[in-house]
Amino acid sequence: MTIVHLRRARTSLVLDARGEGLPRVVHWGADLGPLPADDLPALVAATVPPVVPSSFDAPTVLSLLPEASAGWSGRPGLAGHRDGRDWSTAFRLDGIDVVDDDTPAPVEASGVDATGPGDGGSAAPASGRPATGGDAVVVSDADGARGGPGAARVTVRASDPAAGLTLTVEITLDPAGLLTLRHRLRNAGEHPYELRELTPVLPVPAVATELLDLTGRWCRERAPQRHPWPMGAWVREGRHGRTGHDATLLLVAGTAGFGFGHGELWAVHTAWSGDHVTVAERRPTGESTLGGGELLTPGEIVLAPGEEYATPLLHAVHSTAGLDGLSDVLHTHLRARPGHPRTPRPVTLNVWEAVYFDHDLDRLTALADRAAEVGVERFVLDDGWFRGRRHDRAGLGDWHVDDEVWPDGLRPLIDHVRGHGMQFGLWVEPEMVNPDSDLFRAHPDWVLQAPGRLPPPWRHQQVLDLAHPQAYAHVLDRLDALLAGHPGIAYLKWDHNRDLTEAGHAGRPGVHAQTVAVYRLLDELRRRHPGVEIESCSSGGARVDLEILRRTDRVWASDCNDALERLSIQRWTGLLLPPELVGTHIGPERSHTTHRVHDLGFRAVTALFGHHGIEWDIGSISAADRAELAAWVALHKRLRPLLHAGRVVRVDHPDPAVQAHGVVAHDRSHAVYAVSRLATSAAQVPGAVRLPGLDPSRRYAVRLPEDAPEPAVLQLAEPGWLPAGVTLAGAVLSSVGLQLPALHPEQALLLEAVAVD
Repeated sequence: MTIVHLRRARTSLVLDARGEGLPRVVHWGADLGPLPADDLPALVAATVPPVVPSSFDAPTVLSLLPEASAGWSGRPGLAGHRDGRDWSTAFRLDGIDVVDDDTPAPVEASGVDATGPGDGGSAAPASGRPATGGDAVVVSDADGARGGPGAARVTVRASDPAAGLTLTVEITLDPAGLLTLRHRLRNAGEHPYELRELTPVLPVPAVATELLDLTGRWCRERAPQRHPWPMGAWVREGRHGRTGHDATLLLVAGTAGFGFGHGELWAVHTAWSGDHVTVAERRPTGESTLGGGELLTPGEIVLAPGEEYATPLLHAVHSTAGLDGLSDVLHTHLRARPGHPRTPRPVTLNVWEAVYFDHDLDRLTALADRAAEVGVERFVLDDGWFRGRRHDRAGLGDWHVDDEVWPDGLRPLIDHVRGHGMQFGLWVEPEMVNPDSDLFRAHPDWVLQAPGRLPPPWRHQQVLDLAHPQAYAHVLDRLDALLAGHPGIAYLKWDHNRDLTEAGHAGRPGVHAQTVAVYRLLDELRRRHPGVEIESCSSGGARVDLEILRRTDRVWASDCNDALERLSIQRWTGLLLPPELVGTHIGPERSHTTHRVHDLGFRAVTALFGHHGIEWDIGSISAADRAELAAWVALHKRLRPLLHAGRVVRVDHPDPAVQAHGVVAHDRSHAVYAVSRLATSAAQVPGAVRLPGLDPSRRYAVRLPEDAPEPAVLQLAEPGWLPAGVTLAGAVLSSVGLQLPALHPEQALLLEAVAVD
């Protein structure tokens, strides 16, 4: 067949498709440059492993789908059977299509398909320029610069007639350098085929010796963990029926000692909001792989003859510039999506920690007045507005405005909020039901459950089976009626407050069907109400992935608004998502979840770097606090064009008690940095903080923002340069850095750098 070389944004992918079997990934990583066609066979030959003693008689190479028939002894790429038969495959290549898009448009991930009929054909787009095929060597190249041509796409078609299966592999390398893979498996046999696993994987070179991923829990999401990459498989499974508080947003493999600003890295993200698996595997035979896909329960996917299953998209990123380089690729990809938010992200007040379930029109209108005074642009009414909802034990599923609490409906509050020029938002949790609800009493069979018993209760609620046609229609109708009847609602905070446990649908495992139904519900609701934005909230940050974000406009990173906890949560959530997609709110002085007490400056600087908002009873605070809060909101609005479009940078500081990060404009004319002291440390003065990302040849004036409230840290010992600021070259600021005040624990300082040339 052919050898394919794709290049985009400093990333190369080389596929060897000359054999009878599935193509082999020869290289995924740094840009190889415009290799002459004659060099590609030599590159392939130079990377074939030798035959070693006590092994197969021919070299064993890893294909796009690891198979035992090709000598792979690790985790299988495909596992399934027909009543104990057709349990092993030997796919043969039927064809390969390469399309080089001429239009500079980003790849748009198609939705994960439900099990259903499929033609098993190529998914290459009709537009674009087909690359040469046949026996020729194919080179689809670019100049390696970010923001270059459109996406390069490869479609591989293969079949195993003996097993009665066809396989289509879809590969896209987009203009940002993001690589995506998807497998489509079709049952071409005469009998049903039970699928147990189908997992795309990619090879990683031996120089990657360390692994980093994320774990966590409620109110402590995105906790990093790293360790040497040992032999065997490091397997991260999510069995929550949702992405999970402990989900690893990215599984990263890298060179020893990599950090935010240095090291060569490879990483994958499984874009799926149900049960999933992400794997790093190193074999004694020399292969190292990263991969991920859906985690299937036995019997969950049974393909009838002619039916097809599509894996979730596996997003893969390479960087020679550390973790910030990974984020740069992902943020660039997300910002180029057609559906990415284009309007300024409105400063949001959510009333949950102000009123909880105590809904009163007069109190809420007074809170809206205060919100308008401090510069809020979106006012969100949280849980408690619907029938029977005076606490968290009743009412879920009964999506009608409670006329006992709201005798005139929600319109008086909506009109009052909009009269201030603010948007109005509303909390919903459509996938859930309380047993104490009219809906459950009428339709107990509409709940995900194993035959004969309900799952253990969680927050006094169960999960509606949205794969049940009547349950789906009911939820869609209620949400549609709610939005149609209240055209002033511009935003839904879409919550999801429990795991899916023993999630059965019609007697069979139901997580896959539920996940697909949720996607379909969101898609249909967005089609009917295209102006309504939706937040993915799942008891905080338990549903954060790139597939749910194809249908939502931001995520709620955590239910914890403690600024100290949020520094870590936001830092690591930002590994995947740009700031404008992550809700970051100023909470009350004493945290609702940890009971820590922080001054307003520390809370405000922490919340500045994201989709900014407030989660605080600002109706009961002092006039001085309101004035300071208004100043922080105004500062965020001034910096918002930079914060929500610039390049995120994070500082590798040797003192773990110091955390620093920033955002730099793409033309490197402007930057803002935050430096926070997390705790005490052995060094009273922890050392200079470097400011990464600046142009080394330009000079920058660095100072405290003139329009920021005066920070409490200036009461402490401060360096001589700080009051008036300093002007230095970017090379000096990024290599030498600046000495900063001896901050107390849980204090922060904001710096602004402006190019003066």
